[in-house]
Amino acid sequence: MQKKVLVTGVAGQLGYDVVKKLQSEDIDFLVKGVDIADFDITDAKAAQDFITAFAPDIVVHCSAYTAVDKAESDVENCFLVNETGTKNIAEACKKINAGLVYISTDYVYNGQGSNPYEVNSLTAPLGVYGKSKLAGEKAASALVDKLFIIRTSWVFGQNGNNFVKTMLQLGAERDSLSVVSDQIGSPTFTPDLADFIAFLINTDKYGVYHFSNEGFCSWYDFAKEIFRQSNTKIALSPIFSTDYKTAAPRPLNSRLNKQRCYDIGYKQIPSWQDALKRYLQGE
Repeated sequence: MQKKVLVTGVAGQLGYDVVKKLQSEDIDFLVKGVDIADFDITDAKAAQDFITAFAPDIVVHCSAYTAVDKAESDVENCFLVNETGTKNIAEACKKINAGLVYISTDYVYNGQGSNPYEVNSLTAPLGVYGKSKLAGEKAASALVDKLFIIRTSWVFGQNGNNFVKTMLQLGAERDSLSVVSDQIGSPTFTPDLADFIAFLINTDKYGVYHFSNEGFCSWYDFAKEIFRQSNTKIALSPIFSTDYKTAAPRPLNSRLNKQRCYDIGYKQIPSWQDALKRYLQGE
């Protein structure tokens, strides 16, 4: 029997690839992608009316406020989307007994230390964005029993702006570039995360997961590999976070332990270098 899936945020990087992935497996899924033009997630009635009318078995909630620096001065809107919007989606799911996948972030941690964060590690977000995403986790957890929370990091995909696109653009415009070298984490290719979501929603293994591509690197390492694989000639220099001021604090440690993905039988996750190669090939 087909599983009916509603995906929010289809205009974004991840939502786009989740719909693409689920539609490619049309034997298993009947999927509908939606965005702001379909309904506003911050409008409780609109969200409930749309979701109850479509009556999905599960909602994959990719829609989010992700402007990390802007969030520091736009607190109300950030929480409106990430907490209230998620609460509205969760309430609609509860009403029709639908499952929910909530996409969260490494920003729920404080970025201290050098060990990969476990799914049960203490959360202590540094900035408004991380606090709003954690509030969304809590809102969903309070309402939905059939809940998957996926914390991810450094997302990049074809449909949207991301670090890879920025580096390629800067590489075409400049002779030299400085990139932060003391923030360590893992890039996440949206088609790979979409594949994991497709796997996960065919299980009843509810709870918190970490997902990113395998291997750790700094933003400097990531940039270096982007330029190497794209044959871009540029003088690249490492700098510290203290030399690159941003409105929002960035976690120095964004390493995530993905063991729980393997514990439920998911396949080997590709390395971030392999993911980058596929991205540059247009996947």
